[in-house]
Amino acid sequence: MAFKIAVTPGEPAGIGPELLVQLVQQGCPQELVAFADPDLLQQRAKLLGLPLELRFFDQHQPPTPLRPGELCVYPITLNQTCLAGQLDVKNAAYVLDCLDAAIDACINNHCNAIATGPVQKSVINDAGIPFSGHTEYLAQKTNTDTVVMMLATEEMRVALATTHLPLRDVADAISSDLLHSVIQILAHDLKAKFAINSPKILVCGLNPHAGEGGHLGNEEIDTISPVIHHFETQGLDIVGPLPADTLFTDKHLNSADVVLAMYHDQGLPVLKYSGFGRAANITLGLPIIRTSVDHGTALDLAGKGIACTGSFEVAINMAANMLSLQAGDTA
Repeated sequence: MAFKIAVTPGEPAGIGPELLVQLVQQGCPQELVAFADPDLLQQRAKLLGLPLELRFFDQHQPPTPLRPGELCVYPITLNQTCLAGQLDVKNAAYVLDCLDAAIDACINNHCNAIATGPVQKSVINDAGIPFSGHTEYLAQKTNTDTVVMMLATEEMRVALATTHLPLRDVADAISSDLLHSVIQILAHDLKAKFAINSPKILVCGLNPHAGEGGHLGNEEIDTISPVIHHFETQGLDIVGPLPADTLFTDKHLNSADVVLAMYHDQGLPVLKYSGFGRAANITLGLPIIRTSVDHGTALDLAGKGIACTGSFEVAINMAANMLSLQAGDTA
């Protein structure tokens, strides 16, 4: 079954546009709709010496698989001519314009899901636009109170209780209400979007050695353990809090469906070490399906044709798989 997947290439000076051009060279069973400047895509295709045929997005037509070298586009014009590898603060608003249009297309059922390329947060903030990341931005734009960031490979899934926070703010952000919401979303979406009927969730402690019985912090005793116990009484297969330094071993991971880490750099370094370039970022809890790449803009690689499309392919395939499950097509 073919779907229309909105794709935002992200920072125009980064590798996102060329990854998309490279990705469609063999065709695609989905209709990928690039929310981007057509001239930028053609410029990057010419720079790489690759063919690119653009057709304009028609929301009224059923999804059509792409032929080799073909890409569907929803045109959004750059604010300033862009050169590969060279950031320009004048294009910061363009990045968010592309994202806004893609979100609207999904909310209005003109597209079925969104896959996002890497953005340069610093240049968006330098333009005077508060932006901490796709995850938080999507929550705001869809009026969603709580969302969950989860990265996934074929072998491992890691979800985060908190996302893009300074480390000194993490402990204060870990509350019972937050953990209740995060675990509820995680359990629900693993069932609904990944067809895992009885998900097993491993929960990291916040402190070294999961607090060492209160000698290295009380968050495990006061906050994390009571929430885990609550879900245990509801029949959820959930274990923790476990020390993060030993949780990511085969003894634990072989029987788990997901690890819930308390903060960004507690869980993601392990996943990226084992599967960088083969992972996708998934935002759970949204009214739309959203996936993304597991890497940044790689300005030093932009325009050279050497960046790997692996994570973008994984993100698009995961979006399509979730859509198939949602549609009841498990073939």
